[in-house]
Amino acid sequence: MDDIDRRILAELQEDGRLTVTELADRVQLTPAPCHRRLRELERTGVITGYRAVLDPAAVGLGFEAIVSVTLDRGDAGTVAAFEAALAAVPQIRHAERLFGDPDYLLRVVATDLNDYAALRDHKLATLPGVQRITSTIVMKRIVDNRPLPLPGTRSRKVRGAATTPGRQRTISPGRRA
Repeated sequence: MDDIDRRILAELQEDGRLTVTELADRVQLTPAPCHRRLRELERTGVITGYRAVLDPAAVGLGFEAIVSVTLDRGDAGTVAAFEAALAAVPQIRHAERLFGDPDYLLRVVATDLNDYAALRDHKLATLPGVQRITSTIVMKRIVDNRPLPLPGTRSRKVRGAATTPGRQRTISPGRRA
């Protein structure tokens, strides 16, 4: 990956709906080589996908909690069963396995506190191997979905504040760069 590839990635992180022509202009290439580079970045898995970034509150999922989970055992079977069951819960936006305590850190959305309480009691607490769950309610998102800080590139703007949810965009499935 060279500086031009990093500039392509930086531009797409800022505005994923760019056409190939717009992208080529921003990185100072002609459209054909820009398109080839873009397809190669996709083929090699550097670009893993395209999606719209939604404002959770606008779609009725404005309640968010950070959930710490500690398992009762750390054997491979327990971990595999827990992770498979965890992946089946659609309200979990992010799930990370950690070294140390807790074993997992989750970011969970719900419609409101009552909806979260039901989710916690009836789904999360019943996942295989769960020993302890600790929930922290998110007051405000300060940085969310920030573009990766690619070496050798400069972001034109810092964004991600909770007050500007509509400004984040990525390429939609129907419109490719």
